[in-house]
Amino acid sequence: MHHGDEAHHRQPDVLAAIRQDFANSHEWFARAIVLAFAALAGASVVGFTWLCEIASRLFTTWRVDWPWLPFLLTPSICAVLVWCTTRFFPGASGSGIPQVMVALNETVDATQRKRFVSLRLAVAKIAMCTTALLGGLAIGREGPSVQVAAGVMLHARRWLPRKASIGPQALLVAGGAAGIAAAFNAPLAGIMFGIEELTRRFEARTSGLVISAIVLAGLIAVSVFGNSTYFGVIYVPQLQASFAGPALLVVLGSGLLGGLFSRLLHASLVGGQADRFSRWRASHPVVFAAACGLAIAVVGWASGGSTFGSGYSSTRHLLEGHPDMPVLYVTLRLVATWLALWSGVPGGLFAPSLAIGAGIGADVALLVGWDAQAPALIALGMAGFLAAVTQAPITAFIIVMEMVDGHAMVLSLMAAALGASLLARWLAAPLYGALAAAQLAKLKASSRA
Repeated sequence: MHHGDEAHHRQPDVLAAIRQDFANSHEWFARAIVLAFAALAGASVVGFTWLCEIASRLFTTWRVDWPWLPFLLTPSICAVLVWCTTRFFPGASGSGIPQVMVALNETVDATQRKRFVSLRLAVAKIAMCTTALLGGLAIGREGPSVQVAAGVMLHARRWLPRKASIGPQALLVAGGAAGIAAAFNAPLAGIMFGIEELTRRFEARTSGLVISAIVLAGLIAVSVFGNSTYFGVIYVPQLQASFAGPALLVVLGSGLLGGLFSRLLHASLVGGQADRFSRWRASHPVVFAAACGLAIAVVGWASGGSTFGSGYSSTRHLLEGHPDMPVLYVTLRLVATWLALWSGVPGGLFAPSLAIGAGIGADVALLVGWDAQAPALIALGMAGFLAAVTQAPITAFIIVMEMVDGHAMVLSLMAAALGASLLARWLAAPLYGALAAAQLAKLKASSRA
């Protein structure tokens, strides 16, 4: 046996190992800083969640008291937000996940990184997404939470010792994943999102610290909101053999519709100026946003108000066993979400995607006769459509899995997420990756000019 092999298999000297770990005070100080900022990132997302909930409740109250108000408020807020975004905070537009992916690119330097992720953009994102929900726009806060938490975590770089081995990429991954963990009250989903969507690998030296930061941010959310899941608990009875056919229909519907929706979003947001509306959006973004806001108000009126906001209340309504939604709920919710994102306002699509997926599952449940298995079909639709749009099936599966009471649906949810994601891959490129690539190309073009 070679001496190198002997050294590789030799057990460590306990006292020497302890002394070595505690000898580097810089590393321990750096770890403490990272964990402190992870707690701050979690608290930021908790505060963001609280503000968004207040804004959504206010809009609902105003709409009930003054049914005509959305026709004035929604276009006005759309226009103001797009004006603020284009003039002061261009890096805050859209979901925020593509921006974090661009900032993670190794070709992007520290100065360029600030255009996409920073503490300033995090504050702007919170303010503008909250305002968007105050106007009833069909956007989510979960994607923006990724950019918010990443901006807070990246700020830790200023306080780290120069000799610290923790780089900006590790901080961005930890922050982005912590945003999902805190937003959904699901640390495991945050870890998987970091691995599946933000990066394909973790450095061995920092992976433990990164995961600790993600879990800590998630625990901050748990300490404030308790152990309650995002939509409450989905109670599912023992599944019967008759469940297989409707379940397959939900997976096919969510996968195909999710892939087409992803392709539509990509064409709308990155498609250039191939059509009249895209040219109008490029030349007059504020007026275009106001027109989108007016269309969203019309869609909201046609749906009886069910397409306003993130879709949280509608999804919960369906999960609680109330199928009394508009006949074209899925179509109208999809159109409202598309218009909100196309307008250019800051906002994400996680919650709207879950709402659309819930609608698909509810439609199939109504088609086969609404019974005790309806919540299971709704859960499959949520996992399937979210997986199809984001093409992050493991993250989608875990987010919905944590809502289900018991483990009876674990394999069904996993199969639905993987199947729907596979169908979507045949129809569209991964949305966040495509949007990040477009932003990166624009950044390189501006650098050369």
